[in-house]
Amino acid sequence: MRPIYLPEAKPALEWVNGRVLQKVSPRQKHSLAQSVFLVALVEWTRKRGNGMAGAEWHFQVQPPGEISRTLVPDVAFLSYKRMPRQRMETNQVPWIAPDAVVEVRSPGDLARDIREKIRVYLAAGTRVVFLIDPKRRIVTIHDRIGSYELHDTDTLGHEALPGFSLKVKSLFELPGRN
Repeated sequence: MRPIYLPEAKPALEWVNGRVLQKVSPRQKHSLAQSVFLVALVEWTRKRGNGMAGAEWHFQVQPPGEISRTLVPDVAFLSYKRMPRQRMETNQVPWIAPDAVVEVRSPGDLARDIREKIRVYLAAGTRVVFLIDPKRRIVTIHDRIGSYELHDTDTLGHEALPGFSLKVKSLFELPGRN
């Protein structure tokens, strides 16, 4: 099967459910949740030296028996264990699913597209997908075992990110305001 390549565009393009979707430029709540998660994840990776975290990072993802397609998670972590350091420096678009993905739900997102992206990530080897819903102030964690919701009073983490933790409420609170 031939891979699907998409042109560079801003905001980025993704291939979901057999069609091209253009990501939405984030609004305040989306941007806040994305930034808070990214900063915490980058800090965690720098302390551990175990991989790379980034925002709006393009990945060429291929579940077994399916076409390869471009997905651009809001935040992603890719371990050096799965992608050696020398390849990270030369390969701007990894041909591997990230270890962990963060997607922030936007008002215009269709539930079927979100479900499909989660399915594709997990089938391609992603160990965990964190779906942040700023409107409902919850994080749904999806992995191969299933899914579960976390609320404001919870702290998130996952075995795919050993030692990483983040208070769910921090994703929704403006700095200096409670």
